[in-house]
Amino acid sequence: MIVLVTPRLRLRTARPDDLEAMHAVLSSVEATLYWSTPPHADLDRTAVWLRAMIDIPSGEGEDFVVEHEGRVIGKAGLYRFPEIGFILHPDSWGQGLASEALTAVLTRGFDVHGLDAVIADVDPRNAASLRLLARHGFGETGRRERSWLVGETWCDSIDLALTRDDWLAARPG
Repeated sequence: MIVLVTPRLRLRTARPDDLEAMHAVLSSVEATLYWSTPPHADLDRTAVWLRAMIDIPSGEGEDFVVEHEGRVIGKAGLYRFPEIGFILHPDSWGQGLASEALTAVLTRGFDVHGLDAVIADVDPRNAASLRLLARHGFGETGRRERSWLVGETWCDSIDLALTRDDWLAARPG
């Protein structure tokens, strides 16, 4: 099991017993407002999602459950290299926890996996995620219309990237 530890968080490989905690995140209308799927209506939907997270083939991606004070609050990782993704329960918003989790994931992606760049796909209405990624050095690389069908609604995308060189240049020390 891979475990990343930050000052306030523990990011670890997902397990089947994370089902209820992740369902609490993925069934939240607020948390999934700009997610790639509608809120999960039942545990079965989350079980399929969690199994896919657990079964990421080695070398293709790396996703982590995020724990704060011993409680699962969401996920952050590179589900498929080099794309980053994250979602936290709304109770955890506004505390800098997403930023802390992203720093751990980016550090591992660049330092351990040797990625040349990390990319992100963000709904343009998701101002908080766009600000967070900008603070980490991500820059816009393009925009796409009607890129995701979420439920019955077409959503647009802003594509972002952070190069290894930009990441290294921005790191203290």
